[in-house]
Amino acid sequence: MRISVDEDRCCGAGQCAMAVPDVFDQRDEDGIVVLLAPEPHPDRHEAVREAADMCPAAAIHVGKDA
Repeated sequence: MRISVDEDRCCGAGQCAMAVPDVFDQRDEDGIVVLLAPEPHPDRHEAVREAADMCPAAAIHVGKDA
């Protein structure tokens, strides 16, 4: 799995950081998503997909393994 985020689309809701804090964080100054693990461990894949699905701005993109 490979993840990318679109910082321009991110609205700072923070659901991703709450759902998978070892993969996503937020910038302190504006709450925009910070991607901590662009290729997360396989045991995190399901949680990452759920975080992408619940992102209100559709700012998280999940792709196949590189």
